[in-house]
Amino acid sequence: MGSLSIWHWLIVLLVVVLVFGTKKLKNIGADLGGAVKGFKDGVKDSGASDADASTAAAAQVTQETRADKNTIDVEARQKS
Repeated sequence: MGSLSIWHWLIVLLVVVLVFGTKKLKNIGADLGGAVKGFKDGVKDSGASDADASTAAAAQVTQETRADKNTIDVEARQKS
């Protein structure tokens, strides 16, 4: 009784199509596909820009510590 047969899934699919309509389901699928593609591109781009951002942040920290003579100059190491 815990598992659903193919007939149960077909009835659920039919009800979903009747409630939302095929055009709306097509739009939802296209939007979902675009969101997944955008997420993948964002992850790929953020990997490259994270390295650039961390280098720029390290340079900024170094410049700020040079301005204050009371701070101790320490070299930060990148996580691998």
